[in-house]
Amino acid sequence: MTATFAPPKASRAEARDAPAGYQSGFGNEFATEALPGALPVGRNAPQKPPFGLYSEQISGTAFTAPRDMNRRAWTYRIRPAVVHGAFQRADCKRLLSRFDEPASPNQLRWDPLPIPREPTDFVDGLVTMGGNGAPADQAGCGIHIYAVNRSMTDRFFYNGDGEMLIVPQQGRLRFATELGLIDAEPLEIVVIPRGVRFRVELLDDTARGYVCENYGAMFRLPDLGPIGANGLANARDFVAPVAWYEDREGKFELTAKYLGNLWTAPIGHSPLDVVAWHGNYTPYKYDLRRFAVIGSISFDHPDPSIFIVLQAPSDAAGAAAIEFVIFPPRWLVMEDTFRPPWFHRNVASEFMGLVRGVYDAKEEGFVPGGASLHNMMSGHGPDADTFVKASAVDTTKPHRIADTMAFMFETKRVINPTRFALDAPQLQRGYAECWQGLKKRFDPRAK
Repeated sequence: MTATFAPPKASRAEARDAPAGYQSGFGNEFATEALPGALPVGRNAPQKPPFGLYSEQISGTAFTAPRDMNRRAWTYRIRPAVVHGAFQRADCKRLLSRFDEPASPNQLRWDPLPIPREPTDFVDGLVTMGGNGAPADQAGCGIHIYAVNRSMTDRFFYNGDGEMLIVPQQGRLRFATELGLIDAEPLEIVVIPRGVRFRVELLDDTARGYVCENYGAMFRLPDLGPIGANGLANARDFVAPVAWYEDREGKFELTAKYLGNLWTAPIGHSPLDVVAWHGNYTPYKYDLRRFAVIGSISFDHPDPSIFIVLQAPSDAAGAAAIEFVIFPPRWLVMEDTFRPPWFHRNVASEFMGLVRGVYDAKEEGFVPGGASLHNMMSGHGPDADTFVKASAVDTTKPHRIADTMAFMFETKRVINPTRFALDAPQLQRGYAECWQGLKKRFDPRAK
């Protein structure tokens, strides 16, 4: 357990400039207070918490979940979360959790979505590209892209449908949450648990990125198996915020995503008023540059499972509901080996994005901020130009892939694209042409 202290409070004007502090470790049992003495010692719900605060627990798993899987946080706050007006259904046309469009075996790819011209905050800037399952079943995922140019000021948000894995691609963001402040930039990721309230502020003029909304079991670190105790994403490199709070009143809006719909309620105070908390149900961030890549030092590729950062388990042994996979800078040293990702068809479905640089299997057409979707058993692999170059390279010399960061949201279910995704002008309708230049190479007389 780690006890930490943060600045006692901040007004809205000070929130943007307040320092963000962190605690290290994935799933650790944290204890933190922004006001010394605010955290009760030796008990969770004293009759009279310090400083006139209210005790409130946020449970992310069932009370009886096994200890190593149980996630909850005890908060000590100025007002309970129940203090707000009645929710009313809000208009929601682009942020979806119903995936009625049929999937096809066609490969799909998109150029980056543009930054809006009109003022657009994080919630309004989310647009759904595809997904599967349903929040009511607590199974499946939604895949979204955000493009924003305005901070959330007097608006707060929580997602009652699932946790949100956020991958910034352009622009820095500040996540002011109930449990503390998290600053994130491209090449970092942020995970906000289901139900945790937050506000997103822009630290740059505009921002764009990707979101995987996980309806099922929470993301966790994958087991390393024969790799051993170290490597890939190490637990110590995940950081959770220290306690920080706002004590301000006014006319604010609380927006909730619930069963695929948006709801809004008036609230007369900032819900980011947790003065102290302890537990392991917390937002966190991770710097993708700290991923310890594992690879072959002889020949052939290991399976791409060696690039998994986080996974959400499913009921099927060995098949995750969702996997977050990255392809970071690395050395390729395999001899007599075709080094880019090979041609393959997969029982899983893959939604890929590019944060920066060039993806080594697609040197043209796949650009930062863009995306692709290869559903289960749809063939894909390097484009024709990449294949020709990689087939001629001298594999007795090592090659470094630098200045790149691609990722995949991989799921064992089919990803149904939304109507927006299928009709978007950014859809590359000639994407499959990148493979049509692959020529017949067969010669029965050659060994």
